[in-house]
Amino acid sequence: MNNIKKFTLLAVIALMPQAAIHAQQALRSAYFLDGYTFRHRMNPAIAGESNYVSMPVLGNLNVGAQSTVGVSDFLYKYNGGLTTFMHESVSANQFLGGLRSNNRLNVDLSETILSAGFFTLGGYNTVEINVRSTTSMNLPRELFAFMKRGMTSSQTSYNIGDFGVSSTNYAEIALGHSRNIIPNLNVGAKVKILLGLAQATAKIKDMKINMSDNEWKIQSQGEMAASVKGLIVPTKQEAGRDYDPGEEDLISWDDIDTDNLGLNGGGLAFDLGATYQLYDFLELSAAFTDIGFIKWKNATNARTADSEWSFDGFHEVGLTGDSDNQIDDQLDDLGTELEDFFNFHKTSKTSGKARALGATMTLGALYTIPIPNYKDRLKVGFLSTTRIQGSYSWSEGRFSANWFPCKSFDASVSYAISTFGSSFGWVLNAHHRGINFFVGSDHMFFKITPQFLPVHHANTNISLGINFPFGARKTLASVK
Repeated sequence: MNNIKKFTLLAVIALMPQAAIHAQQALRSAYFLDGYTFRHRMNPAIAGESNYVSMPVLGNLNVGAQSTVGVSDFLYKYNGGLTTFMHESVSANQFLGGLRSNNRLNVDLSETILSAGFFTLGGYNTVEINVRSTTSMNLPRELFAFMKRGMTSSQTSYNIGDFGVSSTNYAEIALGHSRNIIPNLNVGAKVKILLGLAQATAKIKDMKINMSDNEWKIQSQGEMAASVKGLIVPTKQEAGRDYDPGEEDLISWDDIDTDNLGLNGGGLAFDLGATYQLYDFLELSAAFTDIGFIKWKNATNARTADSEWSFDGFHEVGLTGDSDNQIDDQLDDLGTELEDFFNFHKTSKTSGKARALGATMTLGALYTIPIPNYKDRLKVGFLSTTRIQGSYSWSEGRFSANWFPCKSFDASVSYAISTFGSSFGWVLNAHHRGINFFVGSDHMFFKITPQFLPVHHANTNISLGINFPFGARKTLASVK
């Protein structure tokens, strides 16, 4: 459990991003590149330029995170090493001044196990098997203010709200079809069969902390649910731990374990899209993706106590930087303190709870620059992406310059402004008959730690793939 705790804390401290449940399906920087194989992941109305089969597992691999802060906001240099923000050498103003009122985390993994596309049945058809994982957090600054400042007077109060964590992990089998229905208008749709693997959510709507010379009292309103086959979430009583009166149903974090992991639910989702060539030089597009739900089984539920409970503070976390208290030990100490702070009581075990996926709306406009003797070689695009999922919602506007020097190669550079700040993207895409290789990033970072973590805003992702196109190049308008 210590390794899991350390990994979780490293993810939070190193990435600390703006949350949203969104597994990056494909490179948004490549949305307007004709030779990019997986444009249909963002808009099912967009057909590939030819048939293709992906390389198993490596056809379309995406790993990414988005954030407003990074490693430098939570880990600090001290005596030739690193220490946490809790260290006495780091002032409260220095630490808290770099945080927003609500800091968010989003870590994504989307991997294509197998994918294929082909022209037939009067249009373009796709078949995919994908695995998707998303983990998201909302972390209020007031929580860190309490951790760092603690008691500042004989009567000190904190009000922590909108703290949330969510993780969704599932596999999908997707079938898509797109076609031209009238001149200049293409439409497409996908149906996705969803296979639930694991899902967990925790949210504290309101937490009031009152601190005096005699005692610290906490009252909170929050709930937690975890749906994982084989998940064991014991109480202190069930784990045989010592507990005070009224704490027999308190979750024993150190004893959480899993056994016989497997499928734990199922669901259905749809993608819908359209593209329209308004003028020879202007194409418009729109799509709604991930409209659906998963019905989860085996849910373990918990909630915070109805009455006040006491907490005696964070002790000896990162207060020294010598060899006896290295960064991994400090993170373990911090994890232990946080486990004690988040006081959840196990309430029940249920099955059959459905949860909606976060839907994504995509709007695009592509303008072909009319350069004499250079037709269709340079195009500029604007892509608006909005994820719709309650407190984890986000939006992005991305401008791109797209270059098409020959039929077998294209490239793009882009600049985005979003809920997570600004970012620079790029794509290189080679798509000669028989082989397609692409690599790119929507969020390029320029400074990393020795552990390869972004120093400042942890907006980063990498996408690459190897696919095998075959057959003649076509358009939907030419398919009968």
